Amino acid sequence: MAATNLNVLQRHVSFFDQNHDGIIYPADTFQGFPAIGSGILLSYIATIFINVGLSGKTRTGEPFSKDFPIEIQNINFAKHTSDSGVFDCGGRFIESKFEEIFTNNTHTRPVALTSFELEGFLQSNRQPKDYGGWLAGYMEWKILYMLGKDKDGFLPKDTVRAACDGSLFEKLSRGKMSRKEEKI
Repeated sequence: MAATNLNVLQRHVSFFDQNHDGIIYPADTFQGFPAIGSGILLSYIATIFINVGLSGKTRTGEPFSKDFPIEIQNINFAKHTSDSGVFDCGGRFIESKFEEIFTNNTHTRPVALTSFELEGFLQSNRQPKDYGGWLAGYMEWKILYMLGKDKDGFLPKDTVRAACDGSLFEKLSRGKMSRKEEKI
């Protein structure tokens, strides 16, 4: 699937489609997470959570598949409730919603979130009794925070933007590869 034909939400997940066939299988997800700096346990948990949770939603009209594939072209159908609203139902990036994250939630630095500010942001997005949406939002943002925070514990605005458009995953992967090469 050519990157130029993808909307922002599709680009957000396309890093995990290493063979560019438009489908992300659990093995793809599991290989992608360590490539961006995640440990094996988190990679395993994320793979189960992501592929089991999103596969059926992205395979509209298709029968259940024990392979839990995620179809990138339909990733917008997998949007969850209690989210940031940064992506609309068509997978397009909403700049004003992105800016609201930082305008409404940063108190220490205007262009970065602390762990505490991130918690406040997540709580402010919660819809009543939407436990699945709460969990999905929590997992997404906590993984992003863990992988994208700077040395002072701040999650920079440009890192969040890069996560939205998928470029962060490529950057983290290249960084991990260059660190491996330095050790050799």
